[in-house]
Amino acid sequence: MKNVALHPIALMAVMLAGCATVGNPSLPVSTVAVPQTWSNAATPAASSPHALEQWWRQFNDPLLDELIAMAMTSAPDIRTAQAKLRQARASRDLEVAGLLPSLGVSASATRSRVGTDAGGSGNTQTLYAAGFDASWEPSIFGGQRDTAAGAVADLAASEASLAAAQVSLAAEVALEYITLRTTQQKLAITRDNVASQAETLQITEWRQQAGLTTVLSVEQARTTLEQSRSLIPGIEINRAAAAHRLAILTGQAPGALAGKLSEVKSLPVAPDSMALGIPADTLRQRPDIRAAELKVQAEMARSDAQRADRYPSLTLSGSWGWKAFSATALGGSDAMVGSLLGSLAMNLFDGGRLRARIALQDAVQEQAVIAWESSVLTALEDVENALVDYARSRERLDTRRRAVESARNAAQLARTLFEAGAVDFQQVLDTQRSRLTAEESLATAEGDLLTAVVRLYKAMGGGWQAGISTQDGTS
Repeated sequence: MKNVALHPIALMAVMLAGCATVGNPSLPVSTVAVPQTWSNAATPAASSPHALEQWWRQFNDPLLDELIAMAMTSAPDIRTAQAKLRQARASRDLEVAGLLPSLGVSASATRSRVGTDAGGSGNTQTLYAAGFDASWEPSIFGGQRDTAAGAVADLAASEASLAAAQVSLAAEVALEYITLRTTQQKLAITRDNVASQAETLQITEWRQQAGLTTVLSVEQARTTLEQSRSLIPGIEINRAAAAHRLAILTGQAPGALAGKLSEVKSLPVAPDSMALGIPADTLRQRPDIRAAELKVQAEMARSDAQRADRYPSLTLSGSWGWKAFSATALGGSDAMVGSLLGSLAMNLFDGGRLRARIALQDAVQEQAVIAWESSVLTALEDVENALVDYARSRERLDTRRRAVESARNAAQLARTLFEAGAVDFQQVLDTQRSRLTAEESLATAEGDLLTAVVRLYKAMGGGWQAGISTQDGTS
């Protein structure tokens, strides 16, 4: 008797096994033609693709490693992406749960009077009931499964968006760090030039007192010195702004990193080789493209769900339990009751609402496809631009190094000749200005090369672990 009573629920479980799987729709064919190689001829030498995961370690700067690690756990952008991921996971669980039957338990006691006569007398009875209720709407035409598949794709897209946030954050921290170190180098260069120009002013004043030069030369030397000093506040402002931005990126108050960043250090050294592959490798690596692909899958699944509404829906419900006029009799076999109900429903006329919903969803899907293709083109453009920037930055750095060497030699020679009375003071001033400009340009070129390296790694999608699961959101 017990097996017979469980039959309706067992039947639901059997049907569930065949209908509750969630699939992923295939992507449409993209119209974007991906090139076989990069067009830039000056491509850097390739290294291991694994270097992309934590590319910043190639700079051999422990403080930069620490800052990026702090940002990956505390940055507001990362925390927001993590919250969106949890939201998507909860939505996925909610939609998948809709594929399963619901089971409830109930108990009741109903007191009633039977056979009441004109005098108001009669028998009083109490009916006791206890049992289980189950209901299920099997997705016989796939509508609920498609909705769940869309939620699964949304979850995977959120995971990819979190990875994209990690890529952007690692690059942004590195860029601000490079800006900080570049401004420190410029500040040191300017102060060194100020010290040199102060010495020149002192020498000029001594020569003027000895009648070997004019007051005009003294005033010119003082003007050059003060102009160089006036550059220091602006550089210090930029240095402070970079330090404050680094603190914000790591989820802290603007002045929190003052102690860590106060020590002046040289710029990191740019790597000689880059982890560069073919364009197809970059498209597979970039998480923003993966997120765009998954959003297309999600919209395609929702389009299929809308079309499934054109077909009938089946609802199954069943109950099993006991009813008796005494609580002690509820466990007996004679008190067992059960039922199974199936209903089929279909929309015959809705004034075109369903057709409009399908058209609306098709338009949304088309936009997702266009956004996906646009992300592919943007990725290709990012890498091509970064490659050109990298190659030209190396050339510019080599040129400016030679310029600095010549400017320093010229400044030293002009000062020596001026002290010997062989040249006028204007040449000293000119060579000092040229030296300052050349040294500042060299510091800028060094920072520009590192910036180009960071942007190239970002364009290639470096800075995240590629093994993120698309099912449960765990790494």
